[in-house]
Amino acid sequence: MSRLGWSGNTWEVSAERVSLVRDSRIARVVEVGTDSQVVELDLSAAALIVVDMQNDFCSLGGWLDHIGIDVREPSGLVPKINRVTTALRTMEVPIIWLNWGNRADRANLPPGVLHVYNPDGESTGIGDPLPHSGSAVLQRGSWSAAPVDELVRADNDIRVDKYRMSGFHDTELDGILRNLHVTTVLFAGVNVDQCVYSTLIDAASLGYDVILLRDCSATTSPSFCSEATYYNVVQCFGFVACGVSIIEAINAKFGAGGRV
Repeated sequence: MSRLGWSGNTWEVSAERVSLVRDSRIARVVEVGTDSQVVELDLSAAALIVVDMQNDFCSLGGWLDHIGIDVREPSGLVPKINRVTTALRTMEVPIIWLNWGNRADRANLPPGVLHVYNPDGESTGIGDPLPHSGSAVLQRGSWSAAPVDELVRADNDIRVDKYRMSGFHDTELDGILRNLHVTTVLFAGVNVDQCVYSTLIDAASLGYDVILLRDCSATTSPSFCSEATYYNVVQCFGFVACGVSIIEAINAKFGAGGRV
């Protein structure tokens, strides 16, 4: 028998027979304190989405740095995200890297999206080359759109390109999550008040449970923007927790080596 499918969502197939019986998932439940309540979380039905931890937003020489924005806070997330992803991989939680990665011809981008990054029509915007390196801003395949080198990624991590603030619009993200039988989505990355928040709202609207990891998220906006985001997540959409709390919960129940 051969297996067709991805992760635990597979059929067993031969020339004579097909088995539609999926492997039963063992619940891997941890309790995590959040800003509002203690949440019981089944890691076997969870995924982590890391948003926009790419060079244009987080690295010296990237687009934000080019226009004079301080990227130290986004880049400072790297070790925290690495620790969380390492712990979650031991529990076989899928890690999804969700980044801007636009078409070179920008054919699917309306003027309203292009204007955000080029408000006067003469600035360096999406797809334009950065003056000092020639790398195309947020363009798929460019250094600008690539994840920060220091992020620890695994071969079975999943990468999804997005083209709007939300990672669900016109992408395969929802299909991937449903194929993995994910019901709870953890969120990390930048900017927490923009792309992270937009994607989280869409996830909640689609019926996913959502948890925003405060210590693994940041913004280059004023601090009141992030505080309003955390407030609104708890008030309207889901939960705010800390990645370190999830690590501690995993270690306490399963040990540093991970799953049973």
